[in-house]
Amino acid sequence: MAVPRPYYERSQRMLRLGRREFGQHEPVIMAIVNRTPDSFYDQGATFRDEPALARVEQAVAEGAAIIDIGGVKAGPGEEVSAEEEARRTVGFVAEVRRRFPDVVISVDTWRASVGAAVCEAGADLLNDAWGGVDPGLAEVAARYGVGLVCTHAGESEPRTRPHRVSYDDVMADILRVTLELAERAVSLGVPRESVLIDPGHDFGKNTRHSLEATRRLGEMVSSGWPVLVSLSNKDFVGETLDKPVKERVVGTLATTAVSAWLGAQVYRVHEVAETRQVLDMVASIAGHRPPAVARRGLA
Repeated sequence: MAVPRPYYERSQRMLRLGRREFGQHEPVIMAIVNRTPDSFYDQGATFRDEPALARVEQAVAEGAAIIDIGGVKAGPGEEVSAEEEARRTVGFVAEVRRRFPDVVISVDTWRASVGAAVCEAGADLLNDAWGGVDPGLAEVAARYGVGLVCTHAGESEPRTRPHRVSYDDVMADILRVTLELAERAVSLGVPRESVLIDPGHDFGKNTRHSLEATRRLGEMVSSGWPVLVSLSNKDFVGETLDKPVKERVVGTLATTAVSAWLGAQVYRVHEVAETRQVLDMVASIAGHRPPAVARRGLA
């Protein structure tokens, strides 16, 4: 297999989300804000409004351009109705919109009804992590003129874990699904420059699948669609290094650096400041960002 060329040798289209435009060589951080009492990473630290708003303020200060708000944890757990999901997210979206008018607000949901409600409240992007399980979500994105993340989830039902899933070629399946979802979204009226594709690490995949998806990420980038990766502290990192959730930061950042070199543009993360340093370093190595300070050998 040919080694994919590094991202700076490829041509990608402009990404436009909300009031923001991002150039082809501009890495973008999407900070996670969970509005759930049982999230796998922080066990509900941002379930209440004030800690959640403090998290948004900190993430923006550390360099996040997108805030991704979720009202239902990805894994199995207590059932959360659409009404409860909306209660957790809609008012919060409106308040973030009021306090941070220029930040891009994303909502992690698979439900069209919730998508419509958060768009009314000011959301700019719908992050559909479950691969179009509700086809109406793309229609909502088109109706409101907002962006859409098209994710490969291996046809999994929301909030289920993969069991003995197999693919003849995992990247071929990722490309087939995400490109079909992206083209459908555009055909419905979602702005082409506001559609992203996501390989869906861990979603409908075992650890070897997620590692291969990372290794072959350049194939997604070569499609021309902006690529979003959600790597932060995930199980594939934990299994690869045999580390519990709270000890996966180093593995996450290593995977982030590889993904940046291969051309991913948007990074959904918990650790914003650390991710910013990794992305800046990769951009500087690639020649798209000057060093913040350059005194060595010059004084």
